[in-house]
Amino acid sequence: MKSSAFFFGSLIAAGMAAAAPKSNIVIIFTDDLGYGDLGCYGSPVSRTPHLDRMASEGLRFTDFYSASPVCTPSRAGLLTGRHGIRSGMIRVLDPQAKAGLPPEEITIAEALKEAGYATAHIGKWHLGVIPGSLPNDQGFDQSLGLPYSNDMAARPGLEREAKKSPNPPPDGWNVPLLRDGEVVEQPADQTTLTKRYTEEALKFITAKKDRPFLLYLAHTFPHTPMFASSEFKGKSRAGIYGDAVEEIDWSTGQILAALRREGLAENTLVLFTSDNGPWLTMDDQGGSSGLLRDGKGSTWEGGMRVPAIAWMPGRIQPGVTREVASTLDLFPTALALANTPLPSGVMLDGMDLSALLFAAKPMPERAFFYYTGNQITACRIGEWKAHFHTQIGFGPPESRKKHDPPLLFHLGRDPSEKRSVTANHPDVLEKIRAAVAAHQSGSHDLRKP
Repeated sequence: MKSSAFFFGSLIAAGMAAAAPKSNIVIIFTDDLGYGDLGCYGSPVSRTPHLDRMASEGLRFTDFYSASPVCTPSRAGLLTGRHGIRSGMIRVLDPQAKAGLPPEEITIAEALKEAGYATAHIGKWHLGVIPGSLPNDQGFDQSLGLPYSNDMAARPGLEREAKKSPNPPPDGWNVPLLRDGEVVEQPADQTTLTKRYTEEALKFITAKKDRPFLLYLAHTFPHTPMFASSEFKGKSRAGIYGDAVEEIDWSTGQILAALRREGLAENTLVLFTSDNGPWLTMDDQGGSSGLLRDGKGSTWEGGMRVPAIAWMPGRIQPGVTREVASTLDLFPTALALANTPLPSGVMLDGMDLSALLFAAKPMPERAFFYYTGNQITACRIGEWKAHFHTQIGFGPPESRKKHDPPLLFHLGRDPSEKRSVTANHPDVLEKIRAAVAAHQSGSHDLRKP
């Protein structure tokens, strides 16, 4: 059962429906795309003309974060506006996992569906395969995609090195393609996934153009093993990784063109971002974090600071923002654009970005918490970031280190986190410690007694 307060809130929203038009929401969520993997973020190798144009027409974030350095808690954070510790989604789920996003969690899709939106999930899910946790259980009217990462359900004997190969065996992973929970293809033909996801997204936009809609397009790539369609394979300077990125760029261009064609662009917020940083241990198939340190699996900046572009012609003025924001902010922002109140009695970790997006107003100062599992390993306030624990992304256990006193970096002067200045700023550390303590004191789920 969902919170009764949430459904009462939806009745209020129904009364507000005539007050203002509801905006459409499109979230394009890539898998393992690094901070340095797009042309508009400085990549010298990947050609991303559609995303570069999107950035020139919209708002490009320099300091945008995923909710986690790994996929399951990151996706839970985006859809609920809550850190994974609140929902129990703190680790990557495998196909045999007996856990999933709890039915009582309220997702963006559920909140917007109650507000009269059509809702679609396309792409990777990775929030559980048990009853109650699948996309159609969590507010999506329709769903097409993989239930988990494309490297899972590997063929017996397939070595890890196959994932790092520029030519992985196309039949090496028995991952199913599901439509509304039913298998339509197994193993999924991964060379066609980006194209099919795009076609499905275009059909949805056309079919639902006369009512408000939420489209959550969670690309399978550039997570390894890496595949691209025949139109893109072998065309990038960056190898198969670049091929996959350039096909995602094409896909984004198709979606933006469809919104323009249908006369929906000015009333649709499109947000493009990534679930975490690049998987650097995959070598050439691991992407780039640019000037940021480390990548996926770590709470160094490269693990969680990700590319992000917000686009809504006529509403969002072109520019670049250095304001700190994250995927946790998408839930309250989407509800604001739907003229729908936030669910009562639910502790959210995000904040409505409307003032930043539409009026270029600075965000109030707030702490951002970097989680590894159920532990806060770092915290940022303003330009300052303190590390309590560090670990190389997917590195050996001995690479994990506890820091007492914490490492302290000024991210404006040292975005690569090379020079700790702990000794010089005890006042900053005190402020950060206080923010962590306050957060942890209220980190339990307030919907439970």
